[in-house]
Amino acid sequence: MLLTGTFERSLDDKLRLALPKRFRELVGQGQLVLTPGTDGSLALFPQPAFADLTAKLAARSPTSQDVRAFSRLLYAQSQGVELDSQGRIRLPVELARLAGLEMEVILLGVGDRIELWNRARWEAYLADLQPRYDQLAESALSEAPAATVAAHRSEVASEVVRPAQPR
Repeated sequence: MLLTGTFERSLDDKLRLALPKRFRELVGQGQLVLTPGTDGSLALFPQPAFADLTAKLAARSPTSQDVRAFSRLLYAQSQGVELDSQGRIRLPVELARLAGLEMEVILLGVGDRIELWNRARWEAYLADLQPRYDQLAESALSEAPAATVAAHRSEVASEVVRPAQPR
């Protein structure tokens, strides 16, 4: 599943938000998890993608202060939400407030999740970063440092499968 695209939506007075048909088709009718996102957004995960995130977090050292703090913030504020018969989710008041979501909301498909942004916040973020698109692409997609590549090659070479010996 690859969630992509940008969509404008409106929140109603009961904090219900209609997901675009394309998103509804990709996430299906299963449980969704709404969490605090990054940069002032909210993140809406299909259950399998949220499970992947929590598995990555569980693989980190629980003695790390950042891991403990992030785990507390993530789990304490995450809430399950479901699509209603009209393809809407209801945002919990606390999360809507956290992201400053008001009437106009921007939905972004960001790979394994949907991000929900306050329209003004998204426009400011986009205006700031869009001019640096090429620089960001180069940094995000550049090869790993040479030392990391060399270490990986060494690991792969030591794991070469040898043919089974006849008995």
